[in-house]
Amino acid sequence: MSETCDIAVIGAGIAGASIAAELAPHADVVIAEAEDAPGYHTTGRSAAFWEECYGGPQIVPLTLASGPYLRALDALHRRGALYIARAGQEDAIGRFLERFEGTGVSIARLGRAEVAARIPGLKPEWAHAIDEPACADIDVARVHQHYLGLAHQGGAQLRVRHRLRAAEREGDGWRLDFGPAGDLRAGVLVDAAGAWADGVARLAGARPLGIGPLRRTVAQLRVDPSPPADLPLVLDLSGEFYFKPENGRLWLSPHDETPSEPCDAAPEEFDVALAIDRLQRVVDWRVEAVERKWAGLRSFAPDRRPVYGFDSAREGFFWFAGQGGFGIQTAPAAARLAAQVLLDLPRDSMTEALDASLYSPARLANGPQA
Repeated sequence: MSETCDIAVIGAGIAGASIAAELAPHADVVIAEAEDAPGYHTTGRSAAFWEECYGGPQIVPLTLASGPYLRALDALHRRGALYIARAGQEDAIGRFLERFEGTGVSIARLGRAEVAARIPGLKPEWAHAIDEPACADIDVARVHQHYLGLAHQGGAQLRVRHRLRAAEREGDGWRLDFGPAGDLRAGVLVDAAGAWADGVARLAGARPLGIGPLRRTVAQLRVDPSPPADLPLVLDLSGEFYFKPENGRLWLSPHDETPSEPCDAAPEEFDVALAIDRLQRVVDWRVEAVERKWAGLRSFAPDRRPVYGFDSAREGFFWFAGQGGFGIQTAPAAARLAAQVLLDLPRDSMTEALDASLYSPARLANGPQA
């Protein structure tokens, strides 16, 4: 006889773990994870920072609403960030500041002397920056384990090695086929499958929304001189790199977004070399070794906003996907809001200022939009 539950959550990365934790006090929840352990893919490969501007103005409300919760977990450790720009990019600096005006983020323009004082060895052509003092390192493992633990305390059951093979409507619920792992019957199916979100939708007979995985590469370098421990997160205003210190080493990304099939992502040598080339155009540090390199998949809807809500055509199918690279830093508010939408619960102090329509799948009901 098949196991039954009220809600089946597909995926146990930060998306699945967080929404399961919010749902568990109110319903019988099973989390189905395809891999041997939760968080194997994108969640476990994050560059680990909480950055107020990341994702753009429409993501800012989720980030700011999540901040107090993450600080209470002691998961945020202040670092600060600098968006740096070359001489001649004054207009781009102005557009950036204007874009985030009124959003509540704390940012300010800096000149060459202030920037150079914070980034040793900065080359002369980098003359401007936007300072974001609230940026913090985020303890991804702490946040993920917190939500898995909270889900467990609420009664949710985690099932690893449960790869969804088929999903069929039966009466007013779902029959989910996990192959050798067996069947599960559920009233609501939550798609928190990250890069596999559109694939889960197809299995369930829902129309995919165009949620596309993009590969992002990170390399850990040994550099001379070693990066100072208080170096801020440094991002290129034009979006070509970012880097930050990590235990005496440097984490560097070329800010790549290479379309990919859902897979166990691996770094390409070209992307690592491109990142190093870009770094050497910024600072006069010598790269002594590439000690580690990895890649993860960040998944976006066509308009780059996350998708939270019931599918407009497939009954009982709930989207919690398309969270790009900001899924961890927005997890508290996103999961709380999504659970309130799914269960028709009232808003609370964390979510009362959030506009759920911005993230509803209904906006994509007529096909993926650019």
